[in-house]
Amino acid sequence: MTDRGELKTQKAPHPASTRRSQAAPGRRQSNKLDKLNRIKAAARQLFVSQGFDDTTVREIATRAGVGLGTLFSYSLNKRDLLFLLGNDSLDEVAEKAGAGLDPKARLADNLRGIFGAHYAFFASEPVLARLVLREMTFYDSGAQAQRFRVIRQRVIDHVAGALALAIASGEIAGREDIAFDAWVLFAIYQVELRAWLAACAPDCAPDLAMGLQRLERALKVCIGGLR
Repeated sequence: MTDRGELKTQKAPHPASTRRSQAAPGRRQSNKLDKLNRIKAAARQLFVSQGFDDTTVREIATRAGVGLGTLFSYSLNKRDLLFLLGNDSLDEVAEKAGAGLDPKARLADNLRGIFGAHYAFFASEPVLARLVLREMTFYDSGAQAQRFRVIRQRVIDHVAGALALAIASGEIAGREDIAFDAWVLFAIYQVELRAWLAACAPDCAPDLAMGLQRLERALKVCIGGLR
């Protein structure tokens, strides 16, 4: 109430002002995504063309058209940025691989589905794949490191799921520690993946069929023991 006993009236916000305030968060998000995509594209181009070791963070920022501070808001360091390039795709591959588990399939076929999807991904970008695999061995710091570990564990969980299906169907014997057996199978996959990529010259495309054939041979040795 005013001193004269009249009701105060509040001025309604101008429609254009309301639209601007609603659109601002969308524009900010779009700008952030644009910067992230430019950073990822620049890093990919430089890592592939001149190598991980010879590429500097400053070069990536310059090519992406952003400041160093902006780049570091997306990744802790150059190594973290390398894994940023692969994590989105690896996350998607892991999700699809797990969804493809077939209760009626044999263990070897389910494992081929899980690991084959990852082989196909690494075959699509062999130069970048070699860099990622080289750097992942002692990768234990940075936001992307944590994310990578989560994705890796999801793949191991999918392998454990394939083992559980094989036990339920009577294909292999029941085991007390499926998680450990899954880790052993995953370790075989990791070793074979590295050997497959290393066997090919840096500038050539790895033979996907040959790589999967060798992986299956190694996995079957382990599956035979599980029976």
